[in-house]
Amino acid sequence: MADSTHPDPTHHEEDEGEEFLTQDDILAELEDDGDHLMDEGEDEDEEDALEDGGDAAIGGEATDDVVYEDNSIQHFPTHEASVFAVSMHPTQPIAASGGEDDFGYLWNVNNGEVIVKLTGHSDSVTSTGFSADGELIATGGMDGKVRIWRRVGKENWTIWEFLTELQGPDEVMWLRWHPRGAVLLAGSNDSTVWLWQLPSGNTMQVFAGHSGPVQCGEFTPDGKRIVTADAEGTLIFWDPRSPSPVFKLSSTDGRFNLDGVTSLSVNAASSLAVVGGVSGGVRVVSLSKGDVVGALDGHKEGESVEAVQFVDLAGAGAGSGVVITGGTDGKACIWDLSTMRLRATLEHEAHDAITSLLAHPSPKNHLVTSGSADKTLRTWDARTGKLLKEHKGHSGPILGAALGLGGSVVVSAGDDGVCLVFATE
Repeated sequence: MADSTHPDPTHHEEDEGEEFLTQDDILAELEDDGDHLMDEGEDEDEEDALEDGGDAAIGGEATDDVVYEDNSIQHFPTHEASVFAVSMHPTQPIAASGGEDDFGYLWNVNNGEVIVKLTGHSDSVTSTGFSADGELIATGGMDGKVRIWRRVGKENWTIWEFLTELQGPDEVMWLRWHPRGAVLLAGSNDSTVWLWQLPSGNTMQVFAGHSGPVQCGEFTPDGKRIVTADAEGTLIFWDPRSPSPVFKLSSTDGRFNLDGVTSLSVNAASSLAVVGGVSGGVRVVSLSKGDVVGALDGHKEGESVEAVQFVDLAGAGAGSGVVITGGTDGKACIWDLSTMRLRATLEHEAHDAITSLLAHPSPKNHLVTSGSADKTLRTWDARTGKLLKEHKGHSGPILGAALGLGGSVVVSAGDDGVCLVFATE
């Protein structure tokens, strides 16, 4: 496939064994390629910021001799404009990023090398995502296209081919793969939600029930249901086999009124959804009862809740759980859902918007990493609210982030046009 350019196989010998890479392996692989990378030991040394001009390598524009501290372990500067989305392969050191330059890229987080340029969009690529088995990658764009690429062969992960283009949405707002199968869900700004079967590309369902842009959506972790929500403040619970809602909550339901929904997350037991609103409200919804069972009041009124993330502090999905909500007020609030009370508040110093929240996988399931418009990411202990590590190197807001390699690395998507890779600990 002409679009599937891939580097010389010698660059990817480490991929062939499909070995699980540790954090130490990543650090050992690094070479100084002129991007002014820092050794991890220099991480906390404020004096060892980038040399003059180094910020150009991070996509930053050197104005007024601003020097950005950089403790990343790898750079990916190939996008020529803002990077809107990034996701990580379930097991391999491969990131998928999408940007304002209308391209997606698969690239190796160990060496920053392009594996495949994901072409074919005519507008910004705003979503990327790997299927649960890592064999398929999807890109979604403002052009309404969803394009699917597939790994070739079983020897390594360096050759991918274009599979199919899915059409239907007017503008793709988000993409989610089924937690186990090759089924893809997409929300559109035209109020529709689309469900496709892969590799055939057949449309399984078009859900029509929203009245505004569908801003967020998730499969329940058990894979049996779908939750979607829109800018008009409506939440809908779907059975994938039926075009009719199981239940619907809207702004006319007094207890649910959020003005508009901006974020949502479903707990591991698939029994609760936590929904964040455009004016700072947070609601806890029972998916079995179809009703609001709690309201969490911790964000500044008028500041939208941009991210919601369940954290499995107890392990094995036990108990009602703990959820973190992040807002444009710069706060991430940690909530105990058994009491509906605030456990701790995490704050980025500049009080700039929290743009992403990532829960680390077991055995480090007490860790959470936040990304912010303040140009940093931070890794925290969700049990205590203690800041463990600050990740710096961007010269603009963080627009997206993803954890990879068992949570040992976080990859960021920057408004500065660069993706950076950080060791989370």
